[in-house]
Amino acid sequence: MLQNLETLAREAKSWPFEQARNLLAHVLKKRLPEDERAIAATLIARGKADEALAMFEALTRPVVLETGYGPSGLPHMGTFGEVARTTMVRNAFRALTGDHWPTRLIAFSDDMDGLRKVPEGIPHPEMLAEDLHKPLTVVRDPFGTHESFGAHNNARLRAFLDGFGFDYEFLSSTEQYRAGRFDQTLLTLLARFDAVQAIMLPTLGEERRATYSPFLPVSPITGHVLQVPTLARDVEKGTITFEDPAGEPGNRTEVPVTGGHVKLQWKPDWAMRWVALDVDYEMSGKDLIESVRESGKICRALGGTPPEGFNFELFLDVEGKKISKSKGNGLTMDEWLRYGTPESLSWYMFQSPKSAKSLHFNVIPRAIDDWLAFIEAYKTQEPAKQIDNAVWSIHAGAPPTHTSPVSFGLLLNLVGVANASTKDQLWGYFANYMPEATPQSEPLLDRLMGHALNYYEDFVKPAKAYRLPDDREEAALLDLAARLKTLPADTTDGELIQAEVYAVGKAHGFEPLRGWFGALYEVLLGASQGPRFGSFAAIYGLPQTIALIEAGAGGELAG
Repeated sequence: MLQNLETLAREAKSWPFEQARNLLAHVLKKRLPEDERAIAATLIARGKADEALAMFEALTRPVVLETGYGPSGLPHMGTFGEVARTTMVRNAFRALTGDHWPTRLIAFSDDMDGLRKVPEGIPHPEMLAEDLHKPLTVVRDPFGTHESFGAHNNARLRAFLDGFGFDYEFLSSTEQYRAGRFDQTLLTLLARFDAVQAIMLPTLGEERRATYSPFLPVSPITGHVLQVPTLARDVEKGTITFEDPAGEPGNRTEVPVTGGHVKLQWKPDWAMRWVALDVDYEMSGKDLIESVRESGKICRALGGTPPEGFNFELFLDVEGKKISKSKGNGLTMDEWLRYGTPESLSWYMFQSPKSAKSLHFNVIPRAIDDWLAFIEAYKTQEPAKQIDNAVWSIHAGAPPTHTSPVSFGLLLNLVGVANASTKDQLWGYFANYMPEATPQSEPLLDRLMGHALNYYEDFVKPAKAYRLPDDREEAALLDLAARLKTLPADTTDGELIQAEVYAVGKAHGFEPLRGWFGALYEVLLGASQGPRFGSFAAIYGLPQTIALIEAGAGGELAG
């Protein structure tokens, strides 16, 4: 599926392929000296990545892409966006290298972080309050389903990612710390403590600088993750000494930095992971530009190479303001999936990741129909255009060959005009238009019907605003009804109906014709925009459409 695409991938202009080419250059520079790098790059450019890997052992290690998750809350839109976009880059890289080079996508959970505050809307908040400052994988599960709150949210993350079919490897911070996977890098950081402090302290305020340490020891007494000064370091023993607030005043507690006895502060922890896990690629939000810069410095201080990546823009609400979880002015995953398909969300995530975009309910219908339109366009495009089409990245190079016979916008209007409340009612209208169609033969159409019913009820219906036609519009509407009456009552040819609509608009002097179509939508559908009218009428039924037109002409709909 992703093989024999090297030439197309080298020339592709879409952002996942730009990132893939950057990633390839990064990995070659990171792993090979200059002379070997030139040979490997030439082989790969000729579509011989397999020969390059066979020639240079350093290239046989998988290319590692990482995404991060903070399990103090549930997976959200940002979680989806980061994994979906990183997956797109991964697939582009696979195509660029003929799918010869193994890749790994790590979904990393920072679950050893201490619980700083009790999340809102969680059962048994008093229990969580008792466990504040403990690692999330030690905090008791208020839902009673897992051994810890962190384990509960990790399970939700994995179910979330599995539900979308992502290919990933889950890593728990707690497990990696305790199993010793980070030990060597932690010992390196201990030895280069002063270099890390020299990077971090200038970024902190005066009060924070006075007590800052990259190491957060876990109290042997309370189990809390402590933000306390490091009083002494013993590089040979691999330990730090600190005063435990739960002990006697002036106590000196010594713990190893290995084996899960400490975790690191956020920026040093990120850098440490890049080194210990040999991460080659990680993207992040624009709000983390400074964190990426400082973590990159620390990564170099530890002897590593910061990964390739880019900073994506954050989403805005309908008023153009930054989305805030505390304000609740955004759109949740559950809300999008109530009104739209997962693929439409992936389509939205693909578009211009470095540009700020509104993430609100009103973008969903357009996202669905654009996704459908891009699939239709893909079918007739030449390969060089196909690989840059968003649906190539969304569907890992294999977009569906069949989608929905009608647009989501048309379904929304059909729901409104038909006053439908169930899928069965909508399927009834398709009996004449597509008599062979069933929910089994048209599963996407069936799904879209459910989304349309939900969206119409919650957003379209409350905003409906029919208006009366003016004299010219009334005459045109009655003319259209009369012309449609001359057609067979069982007509399902949308183009034939559309031709009559065009003819009426021209006959009544609507120039440009969008004024005529605007009148149809506003008078008959109570909306400023609408579907292709001929297709709508073909599905709704000609007799019902004629009755609707006559009612609109008579002012009954605006009453």
